Amino acid sequence: MSVTDDLSQHLTAKRTDRRRFMNHAGIAGLSILGASALATTATNVAAQSSAPEITDANILNFALNLEYLEAEYYLRAAFGRGLNPSDIDGIGPLGGVSGGTPVPFVSDVIRQYAEEIALDEEAHVKFLRTALAGARVARPEIDLSTSFTNAARAAGIVGPTGTFNPFADENNFLLGAFIFEDVGVTAYKGAARFIENKDILEAAAGLLAVEAYHASEVRTVLFGRGQDTPSLLDTAQKISDLRDAADGADDLDQGLVGANGRANIVPTDSNALAFSRTTSQVLSIVYLGGRAGAFGFFPQRLNGAIS
Repeated sequence: MSVTDDLSQHLTAKRTDRRRFMNHAGIAGLSILGASALATTATNVAAQSSAPEITDANILNFALNLEYLEAEYYLRAAFGRGLNPSDIDGIGPLGGVSGGTPVPFVSDVIRQYAEEIALDEEAHVKFLRTALAGARVARPEIDLSTSFTNAARAAGIVGPTGTFNPFADENNFLLGAFIFEDVGVTAYKGAARFIENKDILEAAAGLLAVEAYHASEVRTVLFGRGQDTPSLLDTAQKISDLRDAADGADDLDQGLVGANGRANIVPTDSNALAFSRTTSQVLSIVYLGGRAGAFGFFPQRLNGAIS
């Protein structure tokens, strides 16, 4: 059985008992603000992550890997280019990027959104590399082609032999972006409690804020377009379900429509706070099924201690 088939079965089973967040007072019974929850999360990170310890440098390099992925996606979609050679070297094997072509934008507004986000993500890469200096990791191998198809098959967006190209048109581009953006927000949120240096913590808060702006932008545009094309909302929900299936038993992720049938642009807990993901949960999503999988968007895994 392939990793995609295994993830599809997991997703199907989870859907049969899926409990949407808005029907409950908390996230499937987990109190994010509770001391026991914080302790459990910290224990899970230490036990499940391959990192020998959670240091500021390890956290920043983990973030850098994710920023490499986002930058390469948006730069190729918006400008038809990737990161500059001077922005990809470092510790660990330097990987190439497969897939990615300019999106044939029809809307000038969507094009401008894409260009702005692309430049933001490129700036994030440069910022993190400068902050890490000689400790920065190289860009790992990144798959922007078959990974999307594997994710789409696992989510039921296409059939077992179907394909999904996020660069084919504007709607596909937005759906591809939707896969990444929410993950980035929850990854920064989850890492915040482990950052010791206050300057780094402040910088990470700035990165999180920008990723949240990006995520909200993508979610807003998709929801708006979904009013005329309901299949977009259904597809976005399938992506949300896939992330939920990949990151563990908790029902954290939220699509674009809430339990009340109205817009759910900002996914939050009952306190209107963004939720967190551990490094292991993030890896399970970007690897499309965990460390035993085919490594999804990172065919050779991430570079750095947290991989």
